Amino acid sequence: MSKMQNKQLNNGSIANDKTALFETTPVVKALLTMAIPTVVSQLITMIYNLADTFFIGLTDDPYKVAAASVVSILFFILTSLANLFGVGGGSLMSRLLGEKKQLDAKSVGVFSIYGSLVIAVIYSLLCLLFTEPLARLLGASNNTIGYASSYLFWVVVIGAVPATLSMTMSFLLRSAGYSKESGIGLAIGGVANIILDPLFMFVLLKPGNEVTGAALATLLSNVISLSYFLFVYYRLRGKTILSLSPKYIKIEKRYFIDILAIGLPSALTGMLANITHIIKNNLTAGYGDIEMAAYGIVQKADMLPLNIGMGLCQGMMPLVAYNYASKNYSRMKSFTVVAQVLGMIVAGVCILAFELFAPQITWVFIREKTTIAYGTKFLRIACLATPFMIANFQKIYCLQAMGKGKESLLLGILRQGLIAIPTIFIMNHFFALTGIVSAQLISDGITFIFSTIIYRNVYKKLIKNLKNSEDLEQNAN
Repeated sequence: MSKMQNKQLNNGSIANDKTALFETTPVVKALLTMAIPTVVSQLITMIYNLADTFFIGLTDDPYKVAAASVVSILFFILTSLANLFGVGGGSLMSRLLGEKKQLDAKSVGVFSIYGSLVIAVIYSLLCLLFTEPLARLLGASNNTIGYASSYLFWVVVIGAVPATLSMTMSFLLRSAGYSKESGIGLAIGGVANIILDPLFMFVLLKPGNEVTGAALATLLSNVISLSYFLFVYYRLRGKTILSLSPKYIKIEKRYFIDILAIGLPSALTGMLANITHIIKNNLTAGYGDIEMAAYGIVQKADMLPLNIGMGLCQGMMPLVAYNYASKNYSRMKSFTVVAQVLGMIVAGVCILAFELFAPQITWVFIREKTTIAYGTKFLRIACLATPFMIANFQKIYCLQAMGKGKESLLLGILRQGLIAIPTIFIMNHFFALTGIVSAQLISDGITFIFSTIIYRNVYKKLIKNLKNSEDLEQNAN
């Protein structure tokens, strides 16, 4: 890209309106400006994910709850696919903005959107071809396969494109400094799903089709969310680096490699997380459908601290990436420290609430006594992993923001592959169902040790390299 073109783009609103947020706004204020809309949207997204389980649970049919729980993993894989270009492209966009390369950042953003479109279509076709085998693999039984297949068709096969594009565009908006618009888009989809769930499940469709109704509501809510993002991009066209024009798809080879260097580890980590969930669900399903339903409810409830933590990470990431690229390492570190403190406060409050009110929380999703008993026990164990999970996510996101693909990949493989999966089998062997639920606490606790060591080593190298470059400049002068 020519220097003249980049200079012209520097005069656009992205340079005037958002540069102060990245460079001079007080750290706490800047982080909250980016994180609050993201956290709110994450919470609303969580609520709409919970809405399916909640409304299906009103049928008091554990088979329907179990079906939605097992197949939801395939929907979460869409998040991993969105991360490939959303996190990879978004991280690179923020770093290019920090280097004042606006036009290159624009090309990366457009390329990321169309890349997400292609990969979503491929995933949709694969799920269409292998619907029942995938549902069985995830733990669907003869009692749940019909419900699971219907949910999978509408939410993933038909809904893959709007869901993936919505998440990718949300990442890119946030990376350019438009956290509020990013959060609103996800929130609109969440609110729409909450409204549409009971409408489709109990009004428009006949009794017995509640799972299909929930799936249709989720599909339509993602279409609404995507429509909003398309409108925002259209409104901002020509004023910012954000664009949908195909003429910007072509990017330099080194940028494509940079996107994959961060996006692939992020996507792979997400995939490994889903494989881990598949293993947990299969092992749990072996103990019975009611146990599976209870564990599915716990996974939904445990999303509260996780989504708040993820919102903090996603709000922090563009700020870290920008200041890393501009070599303002002290400001970069300040963002990570504040995010860590806030994350631990959230984790502590959630642990206290879950330990005290586990029966009531489980009761919200289903009224069946046996399921409530299992859910109460599982939730009180599962919530203890929250501080380690949030801390590990923050370090991985920081590494991704800095473009440290190898280090983030290593942590992702350690957390979800080399540590988590063996831990699940070992804990299941010695402690049965309780061991499966406890595995997350053990694996994330071990990962925390490695993530702390790796992150500290990376930061020390940054400071050392900065000092050496300053010494060279002083000697040259």
